[in-house]
Amino acid sequence: MGKIKTHKATAKRFSVTKSGKVKLNHTNRRHKLGLKTAKRKRQLRKAGFLSESMAPTVRTLLPR
Repeated sequence: MGKIKTHKATAKRFSVTKSGKVKLNHTNRRHKLGLKTAKRKRQLRKAGFLSESMAPTVRTLLPR
């Protein structure tokens, strides 16, 4: 049986933490930043976590 390949597009967007949570970077931080408030931009800096219902899908695409 062959090895499972990593889905590269998913690997660039998500990472799996040691506890198994799926970590992601927020969107809307690339352009048109003058229209967004400082509070909104500051909150988008922190990494987010994928919901538990979507996480198994991403984990299957990211084998260890």
